[in-house]
Amino acid sequence: MTADNEIDIKEAFQRAQKGHNNKAKLVASLKSRYNKLEDKSLFHEEFAHYLKYAMIVYKREPAVENVIEFVARFASSFQSPPKTNEEGEQQQEEEEEEDDDAEDDHPFLSFIFNFLLESHKANSHAVRFRACQLINKLLGSMAENAQIDDDLFDRIHQAMLVRVTDKFPNVRIQAALAMTRLQQPTDPDCPTINAFMLILENDTNAEVRRAVLSCIAMSPRTLLKVLKRTRDIKENVRKLAYQVLADKVHIKALSIAQRVSLLQQGLHDTSEAVREVVCSRLLPAWLLRLDGNIIELLHRLDVENCAETALETLKAIFKNIPTEELIPKETLCEFIRSKGDDGDEMLEQVLPDAATYADYLCGYLKAVPVLSEEQRADFNQVELVMTKEFISQHLIHLIGCLDTNEEGGRKRVLAVLQDMLALPQTPSSLVFLLTEKLLNLISDDHRRIQTVAEIISDVREPITGASQPVDENERRRQQVQLAEVKVRILEAKQTLEDCISAQEFSQAAELKNSITDLENRRNQILQDIAESNQNDPDTLLRCLTMCAELLKQMNIKTRIGPTTSALMSSLILPSIASAHPAVRNMAVVCLGTCALHSKELAKTHMVLLLQIAQLDEVKIRISALRDIIDLLLLFGFQLLSETAATEAAPPSQSSPENQDDDMAVATDEKADVPEDTAQSILVMLSEFLDSEVSDLRTETAEGLAKLMYTGRISSAKMLSRLVLLWYNPVTEDDIRLRHCLGVFFQLYTRESRAHQEVVEESFLLTVRTLMNAPATSPLAEVDINNVVELFVELTRPGALIKPSTNTEVCVHDYMAVRICGEMLKDPTAPEVRLYAKTLSNLELSRDETVREDLQTLLQQLVVKDRVCLRALEKMIYQLADSKEQAELLSTTALQPLDVNADGTYKLSQHWEVTRVFVFTGQRKACTAKGGRKPNRRAESSEESDGENVPESASMVRPSRRAKTAALEKTKLDLNPLINQEANVS
Repeated sequence: MTADNEIDIKEAFQRAQKGHNNKAKLVASLKSRYNKLEDKSLFHEEFAHYLKYAMIVYKREPAVENVIEFVARFASSFQSPPKTNEEGEQQQEEEEEEDDDAEDDHPFLSFIFNFLLESHKANSHAVRFRACQLINKLLGSMAENAQIDDDLFDRIHQAMLVRVTDKFPNVRIQAALAMTRLQQPTDPDCPTINAFMLILENDTNAEVRRAVLSCIAMSPRTLLKVLKRTRDIKENVRKLAYQVLADKVHIKALSIAQRVSLLQQGLHDTSEAVREVVCSRLLPAWLLRLDGNIIELLHRLDVENCAETALETLKAIFKNIPTEELIPKETLCEFIRSKGDDGDEMLEQVLPDAATYADYLCGYLKAVPVLSEEQRADFNQVELVMTKEFISQHLIHLIGCLDTNEEGGRKRVLAVLQDMLALPQTPSSLVFLLTEKLLNLISDDHRRIQTVAEIISDVREPITGASQPVDENERRRQQVQLAEVKVRILEAKQTLEDCISAQEFSQAAELKNSITDLENRRNQILQDIAESNQNDPDTLLRCLTMCAELLKQMNIKTRIGPTTSALMSSLILPSIASAHPAVRNMAVVCLGTCALHSKELAKTHMVLLLQIAQLDEVKIRISALRDIIDLLLLFGFQLLSETAATEAAPPSQSSPENQDDDMAVATDEKADVPEDTAQSILVMLSEFLDSEVSDLRTETAEGLAKLMYTGRISSAKMLSRLVLLWYNPVTEDDIRLRHCLGVFFQLYTRESRAHQEVVEESFLLTVRTLMNAPATSPLAEVDINNVVELFVELTRPGALIKPSTNTEVCVHDYMAVRICGEMLKDPTAPEVRLYAKTLSNLELSRDETVREDLQTLLQQLVVKDRVCLRALEKMIYQLADSKEQAELLSTTALQPLDVNADGTYKLSQHWEVTRVFVFTGQRKACTAKGGRKPNRRAESSEESDGENVPESASMVRPSRRAKTAALEKTKLDLNPLINQEANVS
C-alpha cells in the first residue's frame, strides 16, 4: 500500500462512524501506517484517546456502534491466520518459539486488552459496557484454534466474572457473552459455568438470562438449569430455552420424565410463539436424531401413562409431515377428520365401514383374557393384559372417526357397544370409554337414560335360562351363618391375644390357623350372597361408572325422571354405604352430578355431602367437595335456606366501607341464607386450606377461586388466605395449586371494580399476617416486597378489562388512605418503610379532595428514616397541583437530556424548587448539585438495549415539528467532540 492510501487515526475514526464506508479498507490503511512506525507507543496513546470518545456513550447509537466494530476489526487483524494441519506439523517447533514471544509480535493486541481490562472498573456504566463489548468482539473474532497467554486469560476471566454481577443489565450481557469461550464444561468447578448457572437462577433481567442461555455450554450440570428456564416467567426466555434444547441436546440425554414434561409444558404454553418453537424446532430435531422414525419417538415417551401427551405430540408432528408417511392410525384419523370435508375421502381409504369395524372390535375385546388369582401373580401375564387393554382403548377411540350416518352400520355399532357393556368379561377400565362412545351416538337424553338403565339392569340381574327366584329362607340362613362366623372370629382373636400374653405360643399357633379358616369361610359366604344378588363391588362399580357418564352427558336442563329416580334409590344411595372405597367414591360422584339436575334433590342431600367431605377417606372427601362446590356455583348459597328462594343477580359494586363482613357470602344472598350455615361452610373450607393433604388443599383453593370469581362469595379474609397460600413455601411443589391461583388473581381483578375493592381490603390483612409471622412459620420466608408489588399491580385502574369512564375515586386512592392511617398509628414501626415505598408506586386519581386529604395525612407524619423520606418525597410530588406539573412538563418535555459519564441527568430547577417547598420545616433543602439519583427502575429496566432515561408523563403532546427538532438534537455525532478537543489542544 502506498503512502497516499495511508490515513491518520483521527480521520480513520471519523470515517468509521459512517455506515457506508468500507471498514476493511480503513483497517488495511491504518494497519499499513502502524506497521511503518518504529515507536508504537505514540500510536497506542492516540488510538486510546480517540477510542474514549466512543466508550463514554452508553446509548446504542449507530455512529458509536460503527466505531466499536471498526476497533474490533482493526485489533483482530493483528492475529495470525489459522494454519492447516500440514503446516502445523511442519512448523510445530516454530510455533512454540512464537508463543513465548507472542506479546512482542503483537504489541497492539496486548495494549488493547490491557487498556480494556483497566477500563472495566470505571465508575461510568457506559465505559464498563463498551469495555465488555469490545472484549466480547475481540474474543469472538479469534480463530477456533487461537491461543492467548495464560496470564491474559486469567485477567480477562477475573474481570468478566466481576462484570457479570454489574448493576446494569447491558454490562452483564456483554460480560456473559465475552466468557463464552472461557468455559470448561469438563471441569466440575469451572467458575464460568458456575457463574452462568447462578445468573440463570437468580438474575432479575430477562435479557441477561437469554444471553446466558444462548452461550452456555451443555453438560449434565447445566442441562437441569436450561430445563428450568422452559418454565421462565418471560416468553422470550422460554422460547430460547426450547431452541437451545433442540439444537444442543440429544433426545437420549433426557430422561423419559424430562421428555414428557417438556412436551406437556411446551404444547400447552400460553404463548403461541413458544408452542410454535416446540412444533417447528424441538420435535423435528428429535425426529432427525431418530432417523425420522415416529414409532421410535413414541417408544422414547411414556405412552401408556401419558397417552394425551403422546396424542398431542403426534398431532403437532402431522402438521409438518406428508400424510402418506404417517403410521399411528388413531391420531392420523383424528387429524384427517379435523380437516372437515376435505378429509372425508382420505378417511374412507384409511378406515373400513362401521359394521366391519364393529365386528372386529367385538372380537378383539372378547379376546382380552380374564386373569385368575394365580395368574395375577405372574408379571408377564399382567403385562400382556395391560397391553391388550391399552390397544383396546385406542380401538374404541377410533369409533369417533367412523362414518355412522348410514343406518345399518350405526345400529351395528350401537349393538356391539351395548353387548360389550353388558358382558361380565369386559375390563372395568374400558367401561367409561364404551359408555362415552355409546352416548355420543345417541342424541336424545331420554333415549340415553333408557338405554343405560337397561344395560345396568342386565348387568345386575342377568337373564339366564335356569334362573330361579332366591328363597327367602336360604337368604336368611346365609345371613345367620355369616353372623355366627363373625362372632367366632372375634372370640378367636380375643383368645389369641390372651394366649400371647400368657406366652402359650403353641395354642396361639393353632388359634391363628383356625382364624384363617374362619376368615376364608366368611369370604365364601359373602361371595355366595353377592353372586345371588349381583351386588359384588366390581358389578356395582361398573354400573355406577355407566351412571356417572350418563349424568355427565345429559343436558343440565334435563330434569330427573322416573327412570333416573329409580337408579338413584336402587343403585346410587345404597352404594354410599358400601364398605369398598372405590364404590363409595363413584356413588358420591353420581349423587353430586344427579343433584345438579334437581334443586330439591340438592337440598335433600347437601348435608350428606358435607358430612362425607369431613369424615370419609381423602379421595372420597375430594369428590364430595367437588360436588359441594358445583352445587354452590349453580344454585348459590340460597340452596342452604329452608324456604325456596329465587336466584338473585350477581353482587353489586360496593365501597370498602360497606364490606365490613369479611367472611360473608355475596350481599345479594344474605337475606335468604341462614348466616350460621353459610359461615360454617366457609369455616370448613378455610380449615381445608390448612390441611396437610395437598390434593384436598388444592381442590379447596380451586373451589374457592371459582366461588369468588362468579360472585357467590365476597370475602377479603378468604382472598388473603389464598394469597398467603400461593406464597407459602409449603406449596412450592404443588404446581397445580400455584398455576390455578396465579391465573385466578389476574382474571379476578380484571373482571370488575368490585373485585379490585376486595383485593384492596385484603391488602393490610395479608401484610399484617406476614409481618407477625413467627420465625418458625414458613410464612417468615416470604418476600413481603413481592407480595406488596402483587397487590399494587392487581389493583391498578388500567388492569380492568373495561376501565371505568367515570372520574370516580380509584381503588389505589382507598389503598393510599388505608396505608397512611396505618403509618400514623406507629410511625416508628419497621413496616413504615414498606408502606412508604408502596405509596410511591400507586396510581392516584386526579380528584382534588382525595389529594388534599392525602397531603394532610402525609404532613402529619414524623419520619426519621431517610429511605422513607425519599419515598414520601416522590409521593408528595405526585400529589402536587396539576398546574405545577403541567408547568414542569412544559419546561422539560422537549429538552434533550445531558448524559454524564456517571450516568446522572441534569433536571430543571422547577424540580428542586418544588421539593424545597413541599418539605419546608421537615427536611433540609436540597441544593442544585444534590439532585436526585438516577431512576432505579430505569437502571433495572427490562429494555436492556435501550438508553436508561427517567420516565416522564406525556400530558402535552408535542407537535410533529417539535418532535423532529428534538430528534435532530439527540442525534449523536462524535466529530464535533473530536474537533473541539483538537482546537483546544
